[in-house]
Amino acid sequence: MSLSTPDAFPPVIIDDVLGAQKMLSGVARFTALEGSRHLSRLVAAPVHLKCENLQRTGSFKVRGAYVRISCLRPEERAAGVVAASAGNHAQGVALASSLLGVRSTVFMPVGAPLPKVAATREYGADVRLQGQIIEETLDAAREYAERTGAVFIHPFDHPDIIAGQGTVGLEILEQCPEVRTIVVGVGGGGLAAGVAVAVKALRPDVRVIGVQAAGAAAYPPSLALGRPVTVSAPVTMADGIKVGRPGDIPFKIIGDLVDEVRTVSEDALSRALLLCLERAKLVVEPAGAAPVAALLSDPRGFEGPVVAVLSGGNVDPLLMQRVLRHGMAAAGRYLSLRLRLTDRPGALAALLGSLSELNANVLDVSHARTDARLGLTEAEVELRLETQGPEHCEEVAAGLGAAGYAVTVIH
Repeated sequence: MSLSTPDAFPPVIIDDVLGAQKMLSGVARFTALEGSRHLSRLVAAPVHLKCENLQRTGSFKVRGAYVRISCLRPEERAAGVVAASAGNHAQGVALASSLLGVRSTVFMPVGAPLPKVAATREYGADVRLQGQIIEETLDAAREYAERTGAVFIHPFDHPDIIAGQGTVGLEILEQCPEVRTIVVGVGGGGLAAGVAVAVKALRPDVRVIGVQAAGAAAYPPSLALGRPVTVSAPVTMADGIKVGRPGDIPFKIIGDLVDEVRTVSEDALSRALLLCLERAKLVVEPAGAAPVAALLSDPRGFEGPVVAVLSGGNVDPLLMQRVLRHGMAAAGRYLSLRLRLTDRPGALAALLGSLSELNANVLDVSHARTDARLGLTEAEVELRLETQGPEHCEEVAAGLGAAGYAVTVIH
């Protein structure tokens, strides 16, 4: 539930974003804009990656948090600030508060990844683990604010937050004056709204496209109805954009200024993260890879030059391991097969020899000899292979067939 309404604040305008840029001078990094040859070939136009994953705290969130806390009155600063987050906003608020000499308390879910909890503490926040899901954590933070007088720092639903995030758009226009399309991930909408305010004021011809995970896409139905609606139980690996309801303030801005909001699948997110790691040599969290996922899903649907905003790189190592495996499977880099052999000495070795000649890397082998489905002289083998891609998968299956094996591909 939002803590504010659009009418409670003046609209966010370009002067707010320019003012935020001055506040952030020497605080936020002017992050790199890196070209991507692979994506440029795919899109048939220049594609650049705006590397907010290399921002301080590992995401764009410190921009908005610093501006918001900078604008507090002296008595508000003295009361301290409180936030609730599973990761990026927590770290942004913690660092911004430390830089400004403000006491910060950050509530995080009990199951928050340990590296993110440790980083938030190291940035200076008093971290309190409470709630199994983020809604419970938000309730705890709000109760703390009411009880202590601390100022609640919303992750996206405040004009100062939006103005701070909008400085990403100013940097893009400076770094890539010829840009025609900017693609940005959307959760609550603070980043997309800020970028849209900056870009549309200075370059109204540039298209701004938002991207949501299909399992947590509250904006398309909200925009269709003309008001924020809640998606119950959003599900996605992209925690950074896993928001069940648009913020009231960013919703109005996005409705007015963002040209389109698209959705991407979990497979596309996995493939995008893998591509960023392998081709761009960049560690990006699933939410940060959402714009790249949109490019992979519809490569000819964007007018170039294109800038894709990589919003963050704070990914838990265990999640990274799972997502990379998923991404390799989605990219056709894994092949699972079932086949039968004559149960005699050397039969399995011969099969493995055939796979070696086909340049397939064996990851797992399951060998069954006793099963009612098998003949007395038969054995069944299940294999999981690493391949070079979809075409190589077809070559391996065909090669085994040519060698006399009856192959079943397991999907």
